Amino acid sequence: MAENTSHQNRAKKINEDDNVLPRLGYVEPYEGESISHYLGRLRRYKANSLPSAYSLGKIAGIGAVTSRWEQLYFNPFPSYEELEALGKLICVQVDRIYEMLPYKGITMQPRPIRLCGACYAESPCHRIEWQFKEKMKCDRHKLGLLTKCTNCETPFPIPADWVQGECPRCFLPFVTMAKRQKLR
Repeated sequence: MAENTSHQNRAKKINEDDNVLPRLGYVEPYEGESISHYLGRLRRYKANSLPSAYSLGKIAGIGAVTSRWEQLYFNPFPSYEELEALGKLICVQVDRIYEMLPYKGITMQPRPIRLCGACYAESPCHRIEWQFKEKMKCDRHKLGLLTKCTNCETPFPIPADWVQGECPRCFLPFVTMAKRQKLR
């Protein structure tokens, strides 16, 4: 028993001295992807399998702040230190993480969650720009953004929970919803 204790103490001391940080499996961010969608994909990645946003924040040493980011709440805005701690853990540069956040000074509308089915068909991710307060249409496709399923009218869940890219109630794929988006 004493042998196990000394081994544990030695291992603990080595980790403290070397400042060894855990590493998670790498997940490539999509162009324009929101941090909510990215963090959900990162947590679900097979090599990571993290049960919650809080668990990710705890491992990164920044606490429950990642839960707010998944909910698209950025008040207070993420600090450089928080993003740096997350970046070290997930092997993503801080500048790249900043691209997943709203621009400073932009007013966000975290609810309802918005979607352009045509954009989703091109790149299967939620885009942070869809949640800008003044954004009511997709600039690329000139289509009005959707706020609920075009089939059953269920509001979209937070992007972190978009596992299959479909309505959680009727399972209509997001890409199919583009057919019912209106030109604006």
